[in-house]
Amino acid sequence: MFKINPYRPGAGLMPTYLAGREEDIQDVEQIFEALTMNIPAQSMIFSGLRGVGKTVLINKLQKIAEDKEIFCRHIEVEERNDFISQIAACSQAFLRKVSAKEKFKNLIQKPLDAIKALVVSFDPNENTFSLSVQERELYTSANLTQSLTDVFVTIGETAYKSETPICFFIDEIQYMKAAELGSLIAALHRANQLGYPVMVIGAGLPKIYKMLSEEKSYSERLFLYKEIGTLTQEQSGKAIEEPAKRFGVSYSHEAICKIIDITKGCPFFLQQLCQIVYQKAENEVIEASDVENIVSLFFEALDSGFFRVRYERCAESDKKFVFAMVRCGKLPCMISNIAQNLNKDVTSISTTRAQLINKGIIYPVRYKELDFTVPEFSGFVRRLDEFKIWCEEN
Repeated sequence: MFKINPYRPGAGLMPTYLAGREEDIQDVEQIFEALTMNIPAQSMIFSGLRGVGKTVLINKLQKIAEDKEIFCRHIEVEERNDFISQIAACSQAFLRKVSAKEKFKNLIQKPLDAIKALVVSFDPNENTFSLSVQERELYTSANLTQSLTDVFVTIGETAYKSETPICFFIDEIQYMKAAELGSLIAALHRANQLGYPVMVIGAGLPKIYKMLSEEKSYSERLFLYKEIGTLTQEQSGKAIEEPAKRFGVSYSHEAICKIIDITKGCPFFLQQLCQIVYQKAENEVIEASDVENIVSLFFEALDSGFFRVRYERCAESDKKFVFAMVRCGKLPCMISNIAQNLNKDVTSISTTRAQLINKGIIYPVRYKELDFTVPEFSGFVRRLDEFKIWCEEN
């Protein structure tokens, strides 16, 4: 029998009840208020592990910003995708919006020229502008930072004069190339210095703090940083109970405690487990026994999707590195212990370490300590036959 299910596990899917992020939303709403008054505001960076709801949060904030008539665009950075083409397309969309109002059409040419220079010089897939050879020479630049700064300054000036503030929402920042990230920081910094209402709300894995500080020393003043973690006991309880209330379904206290214990308060895991137990439950009150009955299905769902997708991105050398991490037992673990489990010296595994960090599988927690970016990933690895075989052979 078909049953409407109020739980929504997925990549960035908005849950029917967003628990535990009220304070973060309130803080950013106040920043948006300043932006709508043409006052430049500090940009915001959210960091956290996979599955904690970073994308859900910035999607919620984008909806709030749009309701306040802030011009918004969402950019998802990908390893194989070009950030410059995306930021250029977003800037052009802003100009189209502004040019729709007759009295602001005179503000368009200068930022449009800046975007042309950026695209012609730095977008390898550029097919946006039909330009003559002479025009291409005119718009060609050799400096990415200067070109992107010109774009941000000119669209910022247009935003200020047209009273149309801009907020770029950038997800998966950790995949940005170093040159692009440094240029973005410099461009945003200059636009803010000039008093223009342009800001960025970004999200990414914990490594982004180090990336930002390495690119520009002043990035710590340019951005407000907030770590997004798992939910507290109370917040988890609300995430479990609230979606089901409208359908007349409730959970016993023991069932809630068991769900929280299994999921560790990870929002994605909560949605996944509750979706299964809700679908399978036959009564209006879900008991601890109902939860116990579907635990194996819960882990099967994670293993075949959430965990497996990330594991399959690993090369053979990556997988052995991952196995050695799990064999350390307690995480985070020292890289020297990983090397010992691989019967290698530390320097010989540095390339694999870097590859796994770039792929977003692991991240440096503290000096020479590593952990997985995916909660409970070590449990998935322990369930793999490949890991068990490797342990027997090593």
